[in-house]
Amino acid sequence: MSKARSVFVCQNCGAESPKWIGRCPSCREWNTYHEELIAPASFRESNLPAGLEKRNPKLLDNIEADENKRLNTGISELDRILGGGMVSGSIILLGGEPGVGKSTLALQLALALKGTKVLYVSGEESEEQISLRARRLKNSNPLCYILSETVLENIFTQSENLKPGLIIADSIQTMSTGMLESSAGSVSQVRECAAQLLKYSKITGIPVVLIGHITKDGTLAGPKVLEHIVDVVLYFEGDNNYVYRILRPVKNRFGSTSEIGIFEMIESGLREVNNPSEMFINQHDEPLSGISIAATVDGLRPFLIETQALVSSAVYGTPQRSSTGYDIRRLNMLLAVLEKRAGFRLAVKDVFLNIAGGIKVTDPAIDMAVMSAVLSSNLDIPIPRETCFAGEAGLSGEIRPVARIEQRIREASKMGFKRIYLSKYNRNISIKDPGIEVVQVGKIEQLVRSLFS
Repeated sequence: MSKARSVFVCQNCGAESPKWIGRCPSCREWNTYHEELIAPASFRESNLPAGLEKRNPKLLDNIEADENKRLNTGISELDRILGGGMVSGSIILLGGEPGVGKSTLALQLALALKGTKVLYVSGEESEEQISLRARRLKNSNPLCYILSETVLENIFTQSENLKPGLIIADSIQTMSTGMLESSAGSVSQVRECAAQLLKYSKITGIPVVLIGHITKDGTLAGPKVLEHIVDVVLYFEGDNNYVYRILRPVKNRFGSTSEIGIFEMIESGLREVNNPSEMFINQHDEPLSGISIAATVDGLRPFLIETQALVSSAVYGTPQRSSTGYDIRRLNMLLAVLEKRAGFRLAVKDVFLNIAGGIKVTDPAIDMAVMSAVLSSNLDIPIPRETCFAGEAGLSGEIRPVARIEQRIREASKMGFKRIYLSKYNRNISIKDPGIEVVQVGKIEQLVRSLFS
């Protein structure tokens, strides 16, 4: 029988070395190697609960798979992201900034699964703290079991006794196994605990939801192999100063990664936003200059968003450029295009841009709305309230076509808009009666004349 051996593991990237090294050759970080005890393979096999049979190979043609056999979570936004629900035996990794609402979403998931036995394992909170949060959510599931535990072997034992339909682990960085002598949260512990949970989930068919911490640069804490092990990786994004949260998949073996889910953080938890266009468009009593509406698409989901701009004379010698929710470098590019191609003197003026709702937009189709808002503020002429835009700007002053134009037109028509500006190069528009006036322009000069002449 082989004995346990000790190796030095980089706590940043997971690289191993037989001796201590001052600087990791893989990630180039200093003083990240720590000694850890590695258990033999025979001990790892005996770590799983007794009674779990080993898998035997099967012929591919003899394996029956049901596409519709998914566990509906009871949260429509989450079901759509997962491709229709959770697949049995899958592992879902949920990451996000501290305080964004990861634990709240996980507890709402446990309470929304009516009729399904759920084992909620928390290594960060006690049973009493979770009970207080459940009361605030104003929902209940009589089959939801709470376990405050960090030792992986004890979690397996309780799972074998309960036979749950779902396991939620909050968080994977607090779990530890007796196979390793390193502390919880180290690279070796995170990797080994995730691997053992993966093996247990595949054998029993129980889906597992793991909550993961992220580092200061926005990536999931732990080794990169953690994202390769799991089946689905979800990022929960949001700003603590705003109430909106976006659930975005970056990996999904059972569905598309183009979907997003939008939630609103309220006193009683997270509320699903079924129509985000109503949330991101402010209703003004009178027309205001510097405001335009963009028909954008995030993933596969279209929605309308308000773009606000303010142009004023520069008080100091160097004009200011400020952008919230939009790439500042692209804003500078659009301002240069407006000055060169449309003849507006914006180089000596301060320009401030804000995307309403506190979300970040990367869709290039918002370019035309940004330029319209800047020109509206510069000329102090309001844009008609029932007008929206969808077009990308080129450096030569042309309005370039954008994708998913039919979805943008339908969303604008559904929200009651009367006119939408598009690129004239969007020729293949298959909507016969869109219920909205479609104005197609090819140059920025044509857009300016149509809006402000």
